[in-house]
Amino acid sequence: MRIWFELTNSPHINMFAALIRELEREKHEVVITCRPLANTIDLLELHGFKYKVVGQHYGGKLSAKIFGFPVRVAQLLRYIGGKRVDVAISQSSFHSPVVARLLGKRVIYMNDNEHAMGNIPAFLCASQILVPEFLGIDKLKKQWANPKKVQHYPGVKEGMYLWELDQRLAQQRGGAPRPPRARRVVYLRPEPWTAQYYKGSRNFLDNLVLGLKDHVDVILLPRGKEQGVHYQDARFAGVRVVTTALDIADIAPDCDLFIGAGGTMTREMAVLGVPTISVYQDELLDVDRHLLEVGAFQHWPALTAEQALAYLEQATQQPPNRQLLEKGKAAYNLVKQRILNG
Repeated sequence: MRIWFELTNSPHINMFAALIRELEREKHEVVITCRPLANTIDLLELHGFKYKVVGQHYGGKLSAKIFGFPVRVAQLLRYIGGKRVDVAISQSSFHSPVVARLLGKRVIYMNDNEHAMGNIPAFLCASQILVPEFLGIDKLKKQWANPKKVQHYPGVKEGMYLWELDQRLAQQRGGAPRPPRARRVVYLRPEPWTAQYYKGSRNFLDNLVLGLKDHVDVILLPRGKEQGVHYQDARFAGVRVVTTALDIADIAPDCDLFIGAGGTMTREMAVLGVPTISVYQDELLDVDRHLLEVGAFQHWPALTAEQALAYLEQATQQPPNRQLLEKGKAAYNLVKQRILNG
């Protein structure tokens, strides 16, 4: 079977990496397309995947996104049209379902963000819609999703790949405790500047970063070059700004506290048991509300450096959320079954 994966943002690589490798081991042919957004290409290189960059990202303005949508659809049609794919699958790629429908191919569309307006054309064109169990059907119907196409998978999307990562990390640890360090390590992930759904502030983490950097080792994970340049300003001297992609397997064992202004990476750390604070400035998604209810992370949109340091003093690494990891493995198997068997 020839399977088209459309990976349009950094989190999608980790989400599908183990599945892509397994399908390739089973002698299925995988076609990967992407666009230059955030750390997507760096992560594809890190994982050693073959891929094709098709089109570009059109920034955060809605008018530019509307203009760019048919342009990239046409570009994908030209490329994928000659690949004779059997099925397409994507997470939050609004282009993939449209292209697959125009080519008469079966397409699986996955999403966990009920605020994304691009869901509307994707839901209309998708053959199957897979969403996490905590995303309400009423919100999907408001975006024109046909309930007959919708299937809820167990847990959250992050569990689909973290169950496999947790097994690898456990093997690496071998039961040995992490050696003590002179300074605690805090990772920060800033807000998604270019996301259509994000209506919060920009650069609101500046004072937090400045207040933390003299007390802990701050490692900042920017979403692309422009954001990276902002935090490489002289006033942030002492902050390590990561200019290449870092794998979750590198971050989680090293992190004493994770502070995230977005969704996916915040959920990843929370599921893995890393002390996590969300500072997301907009309305939380249904999946985030569930994780908040079960105490997987804290949500403090107005977090100060003093509050973060106080939380760090009493926060301890917790075991990964076994229930969500077990659900994630079940979701992984469900997705694979839908790809191969419809």
